[in-house]
Parts: sequence; C-alpha cells; structure tokens
Amino acid sequence: MTEQIKEKHKIGLVPATLMVAGNMMGSGVFMLPANLAAVGSISLISWLITIVGATSLALVFARLATIYPAAGGPYAYARRAFGDYIGYQTNLVYWLANVIGNVALITAGLGYLTHFFPPLRDPLTFALAQVALVWLLTYANILGPSTVGRLQSVTTGLVLIPILGTAVFGWLWFDSGNFTSSWNVSGKSNTSAIMASLTFTLWAFIGVETASVSAAVVKQPTKNVPIATVGGVILASIAYVLSSSVIMGMLPNKDLITSSAPFADAARLALGNTAANIVALCAAIGCIGSLGGWILLVGQSAKAAADDGLFAALFAKTNNKGVPTSGLTLVAVLMSLLILTTISPTASQQFGKIASVAVILTLLPYIYSAIALRILAYGKMPPRQYNLFTVILLIAAVYCLLALVGSDGQQTRWSLIFVITTVVFYALILNRRRNVEENHLLPAGPEPAWVHYFTLCTTIAALCIFFWFSVGRYQNLELRLRAPPPLEKFLER
Repeated sequence: MTEQIKEKHKIGLVPATLMVAGNMMGSGVFMLPANLAAVGSISLISWLITIVGATSLALVFARLATIYPAAGGPYAYARRAFGDYIGYQTNLVYWLANVIGNVALITAGLGYLTHFFPPLRDPLTFALAQVALVWLLTYANILGPSTVGRLQSVTTGLVLIPILGTAVFGWLWFDSGNFTSSWNVSGKSNTSAIMASLTFTLWAFIGVETASVSAAVVKQPTKNVPIATVGGVILASIAYVLSSSVIMGMLPNKDLITSSAPFADAARLALGNTAANIVALCAAIGCIGSLGGWILLVGQSAKAAADDGLFAALFAKTNNKGVPTSGLTLVAVLMSLLILTTISPTASQQFGKIASVAVILTLLPYIYSAIALRILAYGKMPPRQYNLFTVILLIAAVYCLLALVGSDGQQTRWSLIFVITTVVFYALILNRRRNVEENHLLPAGPEPAWVHYFTLCTTIAALCIFFWFSVGRYQNLELRLRAPPPLEKFLER
C-alpha cells in the first residue's frame, strides 16, 4: 500500500520533460540575447557547438539512467564508478552549488517584478519576499513530487509562450540587415568571439541532469528518465537558438546590448506595451516556478547520499510520500540565512561571485558523470555501441572543460580550493558510513509529523511578515506596468 501511495505521487514523462527544460531555461533565456549581443550574431555558431555538447551530456545521462537507474544522478554514478570519496565529493559540491544557486535564481525571478510591485525596491521587503517564496516552494515539495511536477508544468508552459511565440512569429518583424551588420561586434577575431559567447551558451544548459537526479520520484525511471532528459534538451535548444536569432534581427545591436529585457522589447516592437508586460510576468513566473524543481533536486541528491551513509541522517528520513522533509526544511533555513545576510548592495555583489562559483562547481559532477559512463557501461553494451558512447562522453567532458576554461580564473581557483577541502569533511562522515555498514542500519525512516507542520507554520509566518512589511511601509501599491529592470549576469541560470 505504501508503494502504491508513493507511486501515485510520482511524476510522469511530460512533467519530467518540462522540469528538465524549465530547470535549464530558468531566468537565463530571457537575458541571453542581450548578453550575446555584445559579441554579435556570430554567437549562432556558439549555439550550434553548445547544442552538440549539451546533447552529448543528455545522451550520457540518458544512457547512465538505463544502465544504472539509481536515484541521485551524478552522485550515484560517481560513487559507483570511482568509490565513496568521489561520490561524497560529488554530492557535497552539487548540493552546495544548488543551495547557493537557488538563491540567485529566486533573486532573478523577483527582480522582474520590482516595477510591477514597487515595495520590492526596498532591500528588506525584497529579502522577505524571497524568504516567503523559498518556504512556499519548499512546502510545495513536501506535499509531494507530483505537486511540484504540476506546478512546473504550468510555469514552464508560461515561459514557453513568449519564447516560442517570439521564435515562431518574430520572423514577421525580422530584419536581415540587423542580423548581418552585427555579425561580429566584439572587436576580436571570429574564433575569439565564438569562445567569448561560448561561456554564456554553455551555462545555459545547466540542469540537464534534472531527471536522473530525480529518478526516485519519476514513474518508470528506466524508460522515462532517458526520454525526459533528451526531450528537455531538445526543447530548450529549439527555444534558445530560434528566439536568440530572431531577436538579433528584430532589434538593432546597439539597442539590444543595452536592453534590460530583450524579449519584452521585442514584444513591444511587435505588439505594443501590453505584450511586453505579459512577457515580463511570464519571465518572473518561470524563474520562480523553476525554483520548485531545483529544490526537488537538492532534496533528492542529498537523500541518495544519506541512504548510503555518506550524508547526514536527517536527509534520509521521509514522509509517507517519499519526500525528505527534514532535509528540505534545513535547505530552506540555509537559503533564508543566505538571503538575509546578503541584503546590502555590497553583500549582494559579493554574493554574485559566490553564485558564479556555484555554476562552476556544477560542472565537476558533469565531468565525473561523463567519465563514469565509460566505466559503468563496460560489458553492458555491444562493442560498436560502446565505442560510439565513448566518443559521446569525451565530447561531453570537453564541453564541460571549455566552460571551466572560459570562467573567471579567480572564481575557478576558489572552487578548486573548496573541492580539495571536501576530503576533510569526508573524514568526518566516515564514522557514520562505517556504523551503517557494520551494524546493518537502515538510514531512512519515518519523518516526525511535527516537521510537516513546522514547515507549514513557517511558510504562513513568512508570507504574513512579508505582507505586513510591504503594506505597512508603503501606501501606494498600484501596479506599474513597465519593462523589468536589468539583471546582473551572475543571476543567469
């Protein structure tokens, strides 16, 4: 009966596919045309290169999900291929990167709403709104994976409306002169320009592993995870390439470079201010909605490691829907603390560097996963297929290494230092690992009911505090329908 209940709350193929696409697109897709405009429309070549790399990564995760259908994604594959320490390192790096990155994601989403809801311009009110949304989406996860799946299906659908609408109908306003005249405006050689834009396009596909990490909450994972992974990448690729290309033809390069909302500006050019405001709202809803999927990933990755005795025991305990409630609650607390400690502008700028480090850290589990396929697939595929996937995994690994090469050198150095320190944390967790093995303990167990109610009460309290501050400190709460403000590059996801 318990297994039937858990199966009922799992997500199907379509929600899993939309979760992959939604987690990759997040907020980055809405700012990418402006970022790439600084290089020029030659970035189209970067997209083609990146799609090859991202598709290779998708095929790697799809094949791994078939060969070794275990929950945890990169953690599970790295541990199986390279042992407990690399598995632990992968999980800790991936978990921390996503905890930090999620804060940047929700900052981006709310950033689109500041002109619609003026109180959000106040740093404290903005931070309280972030905290409220973190707890609200955490509670949505506690209600079950199916709730998050439905939520993200809706929000990703809203994101796709302006993106695919622009990609399909924007060609009616496409000016080939704008596109060709801005082919390479970087002042560098074509090769250097492509490499410069490659950094942005590579980062656009962070989240390709979504379905494999969440395999434990996906129906028929052996069948659905590979399809969802490849399908999500294809959907995101179409959205990225077509929309970026058409906008570079719709708007003059000098206007696109300075645009704070390129999709909204393109919609304004085609259909007026109302369309621009709708696009801005879709961007905000898409960013905020994708956070639900990323919180799901954080919880499932930590649970997989905790089940193996390689992470704190509280991450292994689940409610009757298979959700690691305590682990998600702890993540919400950590995210809330990060938000409240980065209220001041100076701290926010510093936090942006940390968020960039989080993206760099995410690439390490990708590299481990790509090489793990070579080890885990040995003897499980025909020789010709095995050789083909060896080429594919090498392309995926080189793809990730190119992203590291194109990243900021100082941030990469700090990331490497953190990776080295994981050996210290591993030594501390070994006692728990040995206790689990020697005493044949089951790390998982039923979650105390009070955790559920604690999260619910905290969610309600956070929402009430936010509304109290916003209504109490501002009398004029009328909507201001204007384009969203600029978003720093570090907020892209």
